[in-house]
Order: sequence, then C-alpha cells, then structure tokens
Amino acid sequence: MQANVIRRLFSPEYMVKPEHRLGELPDGRTAYKNALNIALPSIIEMVLMSLIGSVDTMMVGNVLGAEALSAVGLPTQPRMLILCIFFALNAGVTAIVARRKGEERKEDANATLRNAMMIAFGLALVIGSLAIWLAEPLMRLAGGDQAESEKVFDDAVAYFRIMTAVLPLNALSMCICAAQRGIGRTKLTMWVNMISNLSNVFMNYCLIGGNLGLPRLEVRGAAIASAIGMSIGFLMAVSTLLIGGSHTGYLHISIRDKWRFDLDTVKSITRIWSNAALEQFGTRFGFFITARFIFALGTTMYAAHQIAMQLLTITFTLGDGLGVAATALVGQNLGRKRSDLSMLYGKCCQRMAVVTSLVLGVLILVFRNSLASMFIGADTMNADQVIYHAAGAMIVMALVQPFQTSAVVLYGSLRGAGDNLYVAFCSTICVSVIRPILTLIAVEVLHLELAYTWIFLMLEIVFRYIFSSIRFAGGKWKYKRV
Repeated sequence: MQANVIRRLFSPEYMVKPEHRLGELPDGRTAYKNALNIALPSIIEMVLMSLIGSVDTMMVGNVLGAEALSAVGLPTQPRMLILCIFFALNAGVTAIVARRKGEERKEDANATLRNAMMIAFGLALVIGSLAIWLAEPLMRLAGGDQAESEKVFDDAVAYFRIMTAVLPLNALSMCICAAQRGIGRTKLTMWVNMISNLSNVFMNYCLIGGNLGLPRLEVRGAAIASAIGMSIGFLMAVSTLLIGGSHTGYLHISIRDKWRFDLDTVKSITRIWSNAALEQFGTRFGFFITARFIFALGTTMYAAHQIAMQLLTITFTLGDGLGVAATALVGQNLGRKRSDLSMLYGKCCQRMAVVTSLVLGVLILVFRNSLASMFIGADTMNADQVIYHAAGAMIVMALVQPFQTSAVVLYGSLRGAGDNLYVAFCSTICVSVIRPILTLIAVEVLHLELAYTWIFLMLEIVFRYIFSSIRFAGGKWKYKRV
C-alpha cells in the first residue's frame, strides 16, 4: 500500500493524465535525471552563494558583535528593493531565452540577451546614482531612525553606498547568468558565482578585522569585500560570452553585433518584465515594511532575526535551484509544443523539493542552537539572547519548509510559461499585504517575542503554496505567449 502511494506521487505516468499527453513520456529515471542535470548545479550555486553570504554575516558578527550585525542587516531591504528591478528583468530573460531555445531561434535568443544587457546597464547607472545620493533617507525609512546607537546608522549608510557603487557590474552579471540558465548552462553560472563569492569571503577575512597586512575596516571592509567579489563575478560572466564565440557558445556577444534596441525584442522582454516587476516590487515592499516592524523589537532581536533570515535564505535556495530547472524545462518544452512535458518536469521538480525540504527541516530542528551560535561571538554583548531568539525562529522555519520550497518551484514553473502576472498578483497579496499586517499584529498589538512573530510571518508562505498549486494544476499557463 505504502509503495503504491509513493509510486502515484513520484511516477511520471501518474503526473500527466492520458488526455493531456501529446507524445511518449520519459520514464521516471530519465525525467528526474533531466531535471537534476539542470537543477543540481543551480542548487549547488545558490546554496553555496547563500552559505558564503552567511559566512559574510558570521565574520561580521563574530568579529564585531550584534551592533555590526544590525548595521549590515539594515541596508538589506533597501538594496533588495533596488535589485528587484533587475530580478524582474532577469525573470523575463530566462523565460524568453528558454522559449527561443525550444523554438530553435538562436539569433533571437542572443538579441534578447543584448537588449536586456543594455537595459540593465542603463537602469543601474541611473538608479545606483540616485540610491547613493539618497542613502541616508533610505536607511531612516528602513528603520535606522530607531537605531540604538549612531554608529549602527552611520555604518549602515556607508555599507549601502559602497555596495550600490558596483550596481552596474552586478546587474550585468545577473543578466548574463539569467540568460545562461535559460538555455540550461547552470554549471557555468555555478562557477561564476562560486568564485565571485569565495573572493568575497577572502577579502572579508582581510578587511573586516585587518589581516594579511591590510587595514581593519570593520563594516566598511565587509562592503568593500562584497564589491570586489561582484566585480570578479562580472568579469567571469562576460568571459562566458566571449570564449569560443558564436562557433561553440549558444549565447555570445561581439563588438560587431547589433548593439541597438530592437523594438520587437524589447516588447517581448517588457511583457514579462512588467509583470515580474510588479511581483518584485510588491514582495520587496512587503519585506521592507516587515523588517521595519521587526527592527522595533530592538537590536538584540533584530540581530537574531538577521541570523534566522540568513538561514531561511539558504533553505530558500534549495527550492530556487529546482525552480530554475522548472523555469528552463517548462519554457523549452512549451517552445517545442510539448506542454505535457512541461507539466511533467514542473511536478518532478516540486516532488524533489518536498523531499529535500523535509530532510532540511529535521536538520534545522536538531542543530538550531549550534547553527545560531555560529553567527555571533560568544563573548560579544547579549550573545546568549541573540542565539536564544534566533533558535526559536528557526523552529518555525523548519516546519514551513515543504510549503516554501514547493511554492518556489511552482512559481518557477509558471514563470517559465510566461504566467508572470498571476505570480505577481499572488506574491504581492501574500508578501505586501498579508505578511506586514500579520507582523504588525504580532509586534505592535500582541507584543510577541521573535519566535512567535515568525509564526505570523511564515503563514503567508502557506498561502503562496496554495495559490501556486491551484494555478499550476489548472493548466491555463500552457496557453501563454512569450
């Protein structure tokens, strides 16, 4: 009986009903192997990026303490609010390039990349300049006016300005990697981001505490280290388009290419970009407001919140890596007129997400105190309280894992089909409306501690899972044009 239930959940023959099949389906081994070939490098890439980002936070917390953790955490939501423009653009790039590859339209795929790169660079120059100028008001809006010391605010402003200075390079690097994921070259983007982030960690060691003969720059050193890592990532990403040229690389750029905006290509990008931008702005606004509410809990709980959020980001990347595979496979197979295979691979990725999230949830529950203690030095002020509150939030995080990873993968599948408007609507409602309201109730009305506040925070993830499941099962995404 148990074996039959597992078979019905994981076997391709049960994932796509006979009336929806347009040809022969691959067997289970082949289907999961195809999905893993794209997903595994993305998972490794994103998990390592998140781990390295967590190491970044650990190095700041262990060397400098809770105030420094708050200082590097404060700019997070303003930065993400800026980056959401480029995340939205990249969602369009991945979906369109994947569809063009499935349609065997190589030159159109390259035209999409070139146009997207020009858009990304121009926007990054303008937005980055404005953000540097408005750094202080942005930090106050994020909650800096409630900072318990002037140093937290000053360090946050400096950190934000340094990170924003390299926005044009970061935007181009993300755009190129998004296009490479669309054609399934996830191993390549894995190496780009791994080396970039390892460089960041090395420079953190040198600049935060002052090692290997370099000055001790503390929070500013962490920002400079990140800027150096992003610059290295940009150089590597560009090199992936130059090495081998058009003869060996599906995606390539050359100075002889047509570097002028193509109206039809820009329209295709904008069609998905606008919907994805609505989603990104909505979700980032929700995260922004939520973070401000939690900052009102004080430096100790906010530092604990930052630790929990770092670990949540790591768990999110497991689903995100599988979501990348779902986006690419759904888009490519819709381009080949095989919507049944798109359905199959979306479900395969979601099943793998559930299994990995259950294992991860158990590990978080068992090792939550040890994980939290890695982020802050034991001899720093209020370290015991920071660890206690972070570990409490991680219990909630562990329980919500299956819902989180499933929602991420299903949204990735819908994006691959170009169904970004639905994703945008659901994400905006959940993150921009439900999450802030629940957080406000927890913090300002019920006056709950961090762990209980996280229960309210995580409820919206369950709603996201429900909405994405209903949409994907309904199949309307099969008829979206890109």
